Amino acid sequence: MPFVDLAAQQACLGPRLEAAILAVLAHGRYVLGPEVTALEARLAKRVGVAHCITCASGSDALQIALRGLGIGPGDEVIVPGFSFVATASSVALTGARPVYVDIEPHACLLDPARVEAAITPRTRAIMPVSLFGQCAEMERLGMLAETHGLEVVEDAAQSFGASRHGRPSCALSRVAATSFFPSKPLGAYGDGGAMFTDEDDLADCLRSLARHGEAGHHYHPRLGLNSRLDTLQAAILLVKLEVFDEEVRLRQTAAARYDRLLADLPVEPLLVAPGNTSVHAQYSLQVDERDRVQACLAEAGIPTAVHYPVPLHRQPALADPRCHLPVSEAVCERILSLPMHPYLEEGQQQRVVDALRDALSG
Repeated sequence: MPFVDLAAQQACLGPRLEAAILAVLAHGRYVLGPEVTALEARLAKRVGVAHCITCASGSDALQIALRGLGIGPGDEVIVPGFSFVATASSVALTGARPVYVDIEPHACLLDPARVEAAITPRTRAIMPVSLFGQCAEMERLGMLAETHGLEVVEDAAQSFGASRHGRPSCALSRVAATSFFPSKPLGAYGDGGAMFTDEDDLADCLRSLARHGEAGHHYHPRLGLNSRLDTLQAAILLVKLEVFDEEVRLRQTAAARYDRLLADLPVEPLLVAPGNTSVHAQYSLQVDERDRVQACLAEAGIPTAVHYPVPLHRQPALADPRCHLPVSEAVCERILSLPMHPYLEEGQQQRVVDALRDALSG
């Protein structure tokens, strides 16, 4: 049983994917080809913003978004203590300092009630993470940011296609960033990312920063990155967009089935917060004796993953020894992700839950 079944998706889309790839091979514009332009237009329209700027990865998208807002050395950016390392490393790579704030325990999203106490005169932005497929409380965080004159950047690496109170993820802040890593709900067959904004000037800056800082042929007024989405990946993503809505529906069906099958077990599936729709990038739960349970599942042939075993404030490259985040630390000890993808069948889920039941009873 695969943890994420990309082969099943490829079997469904095979002829269309092959045609899209062959079209790129035929025209030979492998960098910034027409498929990239088409994809950016499609993504911007779907999110409901004026601009989508693609780049080489979700990590690059976060760093470029921060740099586009002028964030750099001496600044502070508030981030959750529980997330993938790119959330904090993107801040550090601008020269700014990530300031860690704890999460709430049920959806594992940045806790707005704890944010204000972390704001200092050096704070420039709040970067909430729309984790595991659902959005953070962007409206409360936006009000806090407005009160203190701060920027908000949504780290939407796992939530493209989700919404909060009917508004799409990636349209909830001045600039947002997402990822097209293969295991994401909308994933390429390599790496890739994108940024979203409604502002023309900011979009021009972001695009420049992702293209060596250029603002005209061989004219570079900024120090930028070489961060471009390959045309082949754009072609693949255009095909995947054709089935994306149906795959999100299937993910939601699979998540609801897990909820039902797990209802009588001593585990705590992460909740979808009120007002949110989730694309269920992962299906995660909290369980006692996580490592023992995971080992039992492995023996039964059930693949699992831990997203994430170490909180950001304890990562050696990004550590803050003064920081104590009890909820993040506790979740890192108990979090476990089960197989999740659109093509997950009911019988497979029953097998997962039966194995989990046996592990828990042991």
